[in-house]
Amino acid sequence: MKTTPEHDGRMAKMTFASVYPHYVAKIEKKGRTVEELQQVIRWLTEFEEEEVKNLIDEEVTFEMFFQRANLNPRANLITGSICGYRIEEIENPVTRQIRYLDKLVDELAKGKAMEKILR
Repeated sequence: MKTTPEHDGRMAKMTFASVYPHYVAKIEKKGRTVEELQQVIRWLTEFEEEEVKNLIDEEVTFEMFFQRANLNPRANLITGSICGYRIEEIENPVTRQIRYLDKLVDELAKGKAMEKILR
């Protein structure tokens, strides 16, 4: 499934602060911890926990979030489907980066070993 410009625009304009509580709820419901979520975010973006809190307080959009991030060079190893989209086929860079994070959170919630999540 190919993303549309409208879809990509909506994704980029969503705030990280609006989605983060959903990430937390998803992983905690499955017995994982916020510390593990922070580890996943740090691996993908190099943001430390305090930086993540500041980004939430600032209510940055996902576009700004990933502009400020130092994306892990191994992020392109994150493949598979998320929300009906094959990550490796998403052309828009911001949408792909958001889906990278979504996929990592999904893997964490599914109980995948941290060593495998962090490729």
